[in-house]
Amino acid sequence: MLDYHGEYDGTRVVVTGAAGVLGTWLAEAFAAAGADLLLTDARGDELAPLAARLGARHVVADLSDPEGLREAGAAVRETWQSPDVLVNNAGLYPRTPIASTEPDEVRRVLDVNVTAPFELSRQAIGAMVAAGVPGRIVNISSGAALRPGAGGSVYAASKAAVETLTRAMALEVAAHGIRINAVQPGFAPGSAVSVLSGQHIESMRARIPLGRTSGPHDAPAAVLWLCSSAASFVTGTTLSVDGGRTAGDFTAPKPATTAGDAS
Repeated sequence: MLDYHGEYDGTRVVVTGAAGVLGTWLAEAFAAAGADLLLTDARGDELAPLAARLGARHVVADLSDPEGLREAGAAVRETWQSPDVLVNNAGLYPRTPIASTEPDEVRRVLDVNVTAPFELSRQAIGAMVAAGVPGRIVNISSGAALRPGAGGSVYAASKAAVETLTRAMALEVAAHGIRINAVQPGFAPGSAVSVLSGQHIESMRARIPLGRTSGPHDAPAAVLWLCSSAASFVTGTTLSVDGGRTAGDFTAPKPATTAGDAS
């Protein structure tokens, strides 16, 4: 992880979906950099111990529910006049064939993956503008926005929407010094919600040109960079941190044979 030499000391950072694998990595990275954290997630039994370990504030909120959005927004306002950084990380990733996808599932995915980041960003932008804070927002997207897979049509559509939303919002708030970007994290096994088999993990790893899955420092390093002064001229963009996965089709080369191997 890059050393930001105190740049994040006291920086007011909100991370949604903090109890998940990536959310935990993000929270740990910002905490290590000295940020003042407010963490949200619907899973209070996992969120509370994480917040306690990091010395962070937390609010249990289901972002698929308008009341949960209100609770999250109210917690931010009660804690600070304005956040400096908002990381919209919370997301749902159901893998359901189109014929089996019910309207309620579509609505829930879009509520969490699109409506929630829009509404929390709207609230944060209002607070940032009122307080004169040159804030930063990072929306967590996915390579599925560019390379959708079978069984993930609604998820892919939601992440494509997030990236378009990122560009549109960035244009609208640039005059206020607020920067908005997105990050596409790479494949990272370990979710307690979506448990993956070893065979599936190995199959995915073989499709990654750099030859490994995403680790705890990869996407967080990109998010911290985008929120730092080093990226002060970067807004409205999506950064892929996926080992080259979205660059194109890739098949891991087979080991070369030697003359002695021929038969």
